[in-house]
Amino acid sequence: MSTFNTIVLAIVQGLAELLPISSSAHVIIAEKLLGLDPSSPPMTLLLVMLHAGTMIAVIVYFWRQWRATYLRSLAAFRAFAGRIVVATVLTAVVGQGIALLIARTALAGHPHAEIEELFGHLEVIAPALAAAGVLIVAAGLIAARRPAPPADGTLWLGQSGVIGAVQGLCLPFRGFSRSGATISTGLLLGVSRREAEAFSFALAVVLTPPVVAREALRLLHSHGLGAAGIAGAAWQSVLGAVVAFGAGLVALRWLSRWLEGGRWYFFGIYCLFAAAVVALLHAAGY
Repeated sequence: MSTFNTIVLAIVQGLAELLPISSSAHVIIAEKLLGLDPSSPPMTLLLVMLHAGTMIAVIVYFWRQWRATYLRSLAAFRAFAGRIVVATVLTAVVGQGIALLIARTALAGHPHAEIEELFGHLEVIAPALAAAGVLIVAAGLIAARRPAPPADGTLWLGQSGVIGAVQGLCLPFRGFSRSGATISTGLLLGVSRREAEAFSFALAVVLTPPVVAREALRLLHSHGLGAAGIAGAAWQSVLGAVVAFGAGLVALRWLSRWLEGGRWYFFGIYCLFAAAVVALLHAAGY
């Protein structure tokens, strides 16, 4: 893993993880174009650190807003925690349910590793990106035509559950942007732009640690990288985390400006364009 490759992947991850354009799709494409092996232990360590860097960027960016809304009182925190729990439980139920259904029907008899690998194929990523693009465009245009709801309105428990269920749809399908789908769902449900954004990324902070832990366990169980190899890859991973943190802050400022400025649908147009590019790359043999 060269320093150049590390920086490129960190910028891609930092921007695409927090913009509604699907980080997994962009990172997979970047890995293929750079000729990298995403299953190698050094790559796994790097991806763990990149996720950690973007998660810290989310916490730093939203901390003041969360403290002023969700943490302003014990009652506010309890209400927020209840909505987070409901949304996260539905995320797990829907996400695992879809993966299990696919495993027991279309991919019956295939190892679990092959099922996970399926979702990284470009012929699956392209339609997922297109579906996310359509959802984002529709939500952006509909929200722009509605009267703006109160910015300090309370997100209902039912709305939280729907957003969590939609987040579950995103988990198996790489290319179906998590932030794009959850924020768009909030907009379609009549949630204010600011609150839809804040709640979506609060869910991300809850969801990211288990994902990072799973990848870390995968690294520990790997026999392809000894202690010396881990030490050699560590500094590249730390560099990647720092770059991903900076790129993540830029991405969040960009997202907020476009979302609050009524330009949310632009991200959807980009996803549709990216879906076409991914389809062409697949046709070219990548």
